[in-house]
Amino acid sequence: MKTWVRRAGAGLSLAGALAAGVPSAWGQPMGLPSMGAVSSAELSPAVERTLGQAIMEQGRQDPTYVDDLDVNQYLTALGRRLAAHAPQALAQDITVFAVRDPSINAFALPGGYIGVHSGLVVGAQSESELASVLAHEIGHVMQRHIARGIAQQSQGTGIMVASLIGALLAALAGQGDLAMGVATFGQAAAIDRQLGFSRGAEQEADRAGLQMMRQAGFDPQGMLAMFRRLMNASRLNEGTGGGYASTHPLSIQRLSDIENRIEGQPSAAVKPDPEFWFVRTRLALIQARDHADRQRLRQTLHGEARDLRGQRQAAALFGLASLDQEDGDLAGARAQLERAQAAGAAPQLDMLAIRLAAAQGLTAAVDVSATAWKRWPHSQGVAEARAHALQKAGQDKAAAVFLQAAVEQWPDTPEFQKLLAASLQRLGREVEAHEAMASYFEQTGALPTAVEHLRQARTLSKDFYVQSRLDMRIRALRERLDNQRALLEPFKK
Repeated sequence: MKTWVRRAGAGLSLAGALAAGVPSAWGQPMGLPSMGAVSSAELSPAVERTLGQAIMEQGRQDPTYVDDLDVNQYLTALGRRLAAHAPQALAQDITVFAVRDPSINAFALPGGYIGVHSGLVVGAQSESELASVLAHEIGHVMQRHIARGIAQQSQGTGIMVASLIGALLAALAGQGDLAMGVATFGQAAAIDRQLGFSRGAEQEADRAGLQMMRQAGFDPQGMLAMFRRLMNASRLNEGTGGGYASTHPLSIQRLSDIENRIEGQPSAAVKPDPEFWFVRTRLALIQARDHADRQRLRQTLHGEARDLRGQRQAAALFGLASLDQEDGDLAGARAQLERAQAAGAAPQLDMLAIRLAAAQGLTAAVDVSATAWKRWPHSQGVAEARAHALQKAGQDKAAAVFLQAAVEQWPDTPEFQKLLAASLQRLGREVEAHEAMASYFEQTGALPTAVEHLRQARTLSKDFYVQSRLDMRIRALRERLDNQRALLEPFKK
């Protein structure tokens, strides 16, 4: 499944393309190969990654984008666990992120990016069910369906692709602002429907996904259960034009194929990650936008806290404590948190403990975050919470040291560069702050902005060696910009 975010440049935008209408020829040709040798009609991995980064740069400004390190770290780890068992090599690393949307849906972007609607995670009744949808999307990425479909459209009447690439080229030349014309992931679904995969491609993705699930240690029955749930949801929502089935056409044939492949197979010895339940609860909290939603969620969590045990009960109590904290009932939140901690352990509980400690005092939050970090040294969410605690307490020197270590631990997580830049700036280390922001923008795909920060850093520095280092980085980024323009130019109409 493919979902696009429209982007704007100087005088050329996907918003304009949408307004002009999309020709019916934009739909994917039914004869698109699903497996086998790479077709000549496809994007190179470098072009695909460039497009994906550009779309994600815009997508991070989308109000529905879930900017939560803890959630996205879990989802990406799950995706990469599955991708490690892909029957064919992947041209791109898998990166999974969440979108706040109650519908049951997921989508793949160019470059190995996979978006998951919050409703899909909240609706999943096991980690294997969630894994089945991610494995299916990874199957599309593995078979390069996205790259081939985009390339065929760019060679035909691909007005959307041409507009996207035109906007990106303008921005790379410093003639456009990619932050203009922000579109939501939901608005992009109209384009996604135009790019629907053929039934054969969907079935191949099912089969590849099922193989990944088995080898990664998930229960294949999860795919069957999710299929049935999705088919039921599509019947209930028939005529609304939304949901997973509108872009991933489900059929009895696909369901029967999975049933036949699972039949007779031994039961899987599944060891689910207990964090699934906490991430599921966290996304349910993010998804609940109004009072009625929150009341319904509270009732559901009360029932789960009463009827379930272990990590699932702890996750429900975590949700109740979070609701109390958001409502200002700190005593109630602490009581629920204590019950949750007695039922299980998870980094999400310690992150909530840090937030509750901050209400007592900034020093208390720093102390609690130190303990949490010792307990969960691989959690990006806990690392972020500790950094915020240090910064709010005015301990920017300690925060900078901590964040520099976090950047080394997670070099591909740009949020830590942004946090580091804030502390460095408050410490008066302006050159380093601009360098950190340059790294942030480089990692999020905004190369012209990264170059501008490096130029500012060079202007501020009087050190010859620092200037030389900055000159090298500027030259390297300019070369990347030139290479990106050369890669994209053939696809511009």
